[in-house]
Amino acid sequence: MDPIILILLIAAALLLGGLIVVGYSDRTDADPLEKRLAQYGDREVPASLEEIELSLSTRERVIIPMYRALARFAAKFTPENQMESVRRQIELAGKTQSMEPAVFFGQRIALTIGMGVGAFVLFFFFTNWGAVKGTLGTIGGAVLGYYLPLLQLKSQISRRKEAIIRALPDALDLLTICVEAGLSFEQAMGKVYEKWDNEIAIAFGRVLQEIQLGKRRSDALRDMSNRMDVPDVTTFVAALIQAEQLGVSIAKVLRIQADQMRVKRRQRAQEKAQQAPVKMIIPMVFLIFPSIWIVLLGPAVVILLESGVLGSF
Repeated sequence: MDPIILILLIAAALLLGGLIVVGYSDRTDADPLEKRLAQYGDREVPASLEEIELSLSTRERVIIPMYRALARFAAKFTPENQMESVRRQIELAGKTQSMEPAVFFGQRIALTIGMGVGAFVLFFFFTNWGAVKGTLGTIGGAVLGYYLPLLQLKSQISRRKEAIIRALPDALDLLTICVEAGLSFEQAMGKVYEKWDNEIAIAFGRVLQEIQLGKRRSDALRDMSNRMDVPDVTTFVAALIQAEQLGVSIAKVLRIQADQMRVKRRQRAQEKAQQAPVKMIIPMVFLIFPSIWIVLLGPAVVILLESGVLGSF
């Protein structure tokens, strides 16, 4: 192949790789222009828009707009049902403030093209795989780039759910203590939001904001349960809504739910402890036992070979 074409392919791969890196690092909702305006707000002579624009970095002026344009282009050709599915997964991952479905699809397209071009250059110019194997490797790289953001998103969903499950019993204990001390349920949720900085606290803070904006407490709690999709949270919310409808004491319901969640957490820990010996079998058989056999039987085998008992090799 012509060296010029090779250089262009490598440059395209580097450009797409830069867009991917910028896309994954662009997690803030703050407007860079607003930050610059705040920075120059105390000056005696106000800064012009041109001065502010030129003061921005190349990443903020060139690379990020290119990446967002690619994301908008990807959104135009994406079916609406896929957009809704990705929006739901982003919501479950707790990334609604830092990621949009269009940006996610832009990342997938950029990563697909970038890894496909990188695999093409690698397999066709740096290895001797041949045309068929090189083509299969290129396709494999592109497919991996297409599914890698989705796998990362699912991993974030799993980690968030695990964090919620671990923090829920302690949050219920704090809610119970606050309610039994005389605070209302909203005030108790405010204490959790004030004292902690985890997924449960963030979810409680959003519920309080929705209640302040006029949403019913039962609807806000039900929406919180849908955003988390955790069975323990769903059970907790259902018990609270039922207690509110029947006029049962919330403190009593919270005490029962806290006890049940602690029992479930203990049962999960015991289940994982029972699974540990089974999970240890594979590394023990294939990694630990062969090493032990080599250390213990290796000298004996060497002695037997030198003595001629096992024959000559």
